Amino acid sequence: MTQQTRVIAVFDIDGVVRDVSASYRRAIADTVEYFTVGAYRPTQADIDRLKSEGIWNNDWEASQELVYRYFETRGKGQSQLDLDYPTLVAYFQSLYQGTDPQNWTGYICDETLLVQPTYLEQLSAAGIPWGFFSGATRDEAKYVLERLGVVSPALIAMEDAPGKPDPTGLLAVVHQLEVQHQLPATTPVLYAGDTVADMYTVIKAAALQPQRQWIGVGILPPHVQATSDRCHNYTETLKSAGAAIVFGNVEELTPAQIQLLI
Repeated sequence: MTQQTRVIAVFDIDGVVRDVSASYRRAIADTVEYFTVGAYRPTQADIDRLKSEGIWNNDWEASQELVYRYFETRGKGQSQLDLDYPTLVAYFQSLYQGTDPQNWTGYICDETLLVQPTYLEQLSAAGIPWGFFSGATRDEAKYVLERLGVVSPALIAMEDAPGKPDPTGLLAVVHQLEVQHQLPATTPVLYAGDTVADMYTVIKAAALQPQRQWIGVGILPPHVQATSDRCHNYTETLKSAGAAIVFGNVEELTPAQIQLLI
């Protein structure tokens, strides 16, 4: 690959590298059900509708918002609820990580990988630097990346930057890769993600750094692939949010496909 055709690839983790439909999303549903005292358990479609607004990338905040919205339909505003955010976060984490902080036994242990180590090896062999920008905590992101054999990656996680769609974290990991691989600040960037917030992040990054090409690549998370209608609707949602192309699995974003996109 020549210098003129080099490109940086950055990946979201949840819904792209790992299937979180039975972990993060299960924890959202369980948390909302718990804090509505069993009155409301959001479906995957309910969670998708919320996340399609593009500002609920943080699953703790998404859980809180779903609780608020449920009670609003019952005539209770936020000021009337005794909902303590740290308590909600602690409950969510007790489900997702488990109750022992030193030995995780929660839903995170049941996640399925959506990427094989050979995929990242193919990118490296093609001269494509890659890294990760995720709204997950650093420990949770590293947990899944280590399962792929990825050690000390270029990674910006929850603790490192504001949440999406703020592009600060994406710009930071791109800068890391530029320095590491001695690339110019005009190198094109692809960001692969599974949510509207991911696509909005790319748009905002492009507004701050218009000197380079920014490409949002949509990835269909496994939970929407059960029916053709859900696939179609989710694909259109991602495209409307700015995705240049949408794939059913990130491994379809091959080095050859990347070259076609730039």
